[in-house]
Amino acid sequence: MPGIDKLPIEETLEDSPQTRSLLGVFEEDAAAISNYVNQLFQAMHRVYDAQNELSAATHLTSKLLKEYEKQLSSCHAVLSTQLADAMMFPITQFKERDLKEILTLKEVFQIASNDHDAAITRYSRLSKRRENEKIKAEVTEDVYTSRKKQHQTMMHYFCALNTLQYKKKIAVLEPLLGYMQAQISFFKMGSENLTDQLEEFLTNIGTSVQNVRREMECEIENMQQTIEDLEVASDPLYLPDPDPTKFPVHRNLTRKAGYLNARNKTGLVSSSWERQFYFTQGGNLMSQARGDVAGGLVMDIDNCSVMAVDCEDRRYCFQITSFDGKKSSILQAESKKDYEEWICTINNISKQIYLSENPEEIAARVNQSALEAVTPSPSFQQRHESMRPTVQSRPPAARTSSTGSLGSESPALSALSLDSLVAPDTPIQFDIISPVSEDLPGQAKSSGQSGRRTNPFGETGGSKSETEDSILHQLFIVRFLGSMEVKSDESPDVVYETMRQILAARAIHNIFRMTESHLLVTCDCLKLIDPQTQVTRLRFPLPCVVLYATHQENKRLFGFVLRTSGGRADSRQTSICYIFESNNEGEKICDSVGLAKQIAFHAELDRKASEKQKEMERVKEKQQKELTKQKQIEKDLEEQSRLIAASNRSNPSSGEGQFVVLSSSQSEDSDLGEDGKKKRESET
Repeated sequence: MPGIDKLPIEETLEDSPQTRSLLGVFEEDAAAISNYVNQLFQAMHRVYDAQNELSAATHLTSKLLKEYEKQLSSCHAVLSTQLADAMMFPITQFKERDLKEILTLKEVFQIASNDHDAAITRYSRLSKRRENEKIKAEVTEDVYTSRKKQHQTMMHYFCALNTLQYKKKIAVLEPLLGYMQAQISFFKMGSENLTDQLEEFLTNIGTSVQNVRREMECEIENMQQTIEDLEVASDPLYLPDPDPTKFPVHRNLTRKAGYLNARNKTGLVSSSWERQFYFTQGGNLMSQARGDVAGGLVMDIDNCSVMAVDCEDRRYCFQITSFDGKKSSILQAESKKDYEEWICTINNISKQIYLSENPEEIAARVNQSALEAVTPSPSFQQRHESMRPTVQSRPPAARTSSTGSLGSESPALSALSLDSLVAPDTPIQFDIISPVSEDLPGQAKSSGQSGRRTNPFGETGGSKSETEDSILHQLFIVRFLGSMEVKSDESPDVVYETMRQILAARAIHNIFRMTESHLLVTCDCLKLIDPQTQVTRLRFPLPCVVLYATHQENKRLFGFVLRTSGGRADSRQTSICYIFESNNEGEKICDSVGLAKQIAFHAELDRKASEKQKEMERVKEKQQKELTKQKQIEKDLEEQSRLIAASNRSNPSSGEGQFVVLSSSQSEDSDLGEDGKKKRESET
């Protein structure tokens, strides 16, 4: 049975809008289940009432027919009892117990959520200038109690909704199963002609129901254990301002999400505060209200400035100003830890550290003060300085003596000379060009030079696509970094060394432009397709892709080696390594290429087996024709002997003027002579 989607109990404490949105989907599902079960209950109740009426009428008739009373009256009474126990009881129990429990938990959860929002609002209004320890302790205790109550209620509510996904299957199957079993028992009383196939079907349904029940019980046990573990682990987090010694500040983040209070001006000197869920997405700051399905853009925080501000009577406030100074926002964090983490995270995003390969490592190196305003480098080259690999500081001659890949030392590569993999003076191609494909003349029309518009999902404008019959179609977004000729295609270290040299060359020559394409993986080839025009830029036949690998540390980088012929003048084979960057899908692309090669390999085996089977059938058919021909010859010879014998009996004294008409096969035998007959007998 396939897995059932469920609500994540682990995210109940964060209570994000995404979690609330997913909760809304489950609540709508519960409402639909309730409506359907009510209709099913009414329909089954009508069946039960009709059976009771039939049982009463049968009992009344049985008073006049004693034999009928013994046989049918009791059968109908038993059927009514079985319908009550097997059909009405499960659906009534589900309707009166399970669905009402969901409604009750929903009301309790809403009350707890409202109490928590009210407690957070009172806590946010604590005065910084007239701080009263008694009031602060009361408000803090109120936040702790309400948050713990909301968390516990929410977890149990999620558990009940997740359990409902299993119970709804049982609630529909069990009454129908009980109805059919009751009817079968009823007919068994009067007839023994019930087929074993239907009994086996009902047995399988019963087994399926029991499996769902066992799976539900196991899932309930796991969820209860998860709730207990989360309650113990989340107890310190119920406090609005946790102890900084137990929960240290993370200053190297490039992504963050959580609730913040935003100040909105309502007059010249007056303002209001609104609590919303904020999160970062790349270089943007997004916000999302609790009832919204998706977030909206608040500000572009690339090249922005962020600083702590002393805002009226509220604590933990900071201000974000856009790079042009035209837009600013004042936000309030819930705790000192969140306050410092938000400032550090926006600082790091403002410096565009998230574009680098190791953002946390670079953030730890450059982030010295989380509370100072930041104005990053405006130039395009300086903006990408953090993306340069560390090998750019080496002299050019060091390329031949380096034994490591882009980010780590490879033990297999250290035992080899890099000259055996990539020549030091090999030119690097940073733009997309068509590969050499003279050895595949039939594919010239499908190359990137033809300019043919190609749909990546196997459809073309007027003719049948060459990949339409492929059972594998996977599309990825990639960016071309470069390609170069390599000497070996037997080890993934070739791909790693090519990555290192291409990225080092890009950094040295300040080349940051990359061509974005769609990589289509099929069982026949790999295609680079222009995302705007859908024109095929490059086509790589799958049998020529002999090696593919992703980077050991940076999973965005991947490459493959293409083995091609040198052309008409030069028949030697060359190997070219192509390097690409993806959106953290390097391993997925390599897995997809491996799957395509496996499918193509098995298809080739099936094709060879089919050809062998056809050849055997042709040989067998030829032998059958030869055997039929030989039998015809023997039959003609017998007919000839019979005619000669009959002729001799009719005219024993005269043999002149008589002739026998021979068949074509006999004539051929006579023309061949003795040698031909002997040869044909030997062939037979």
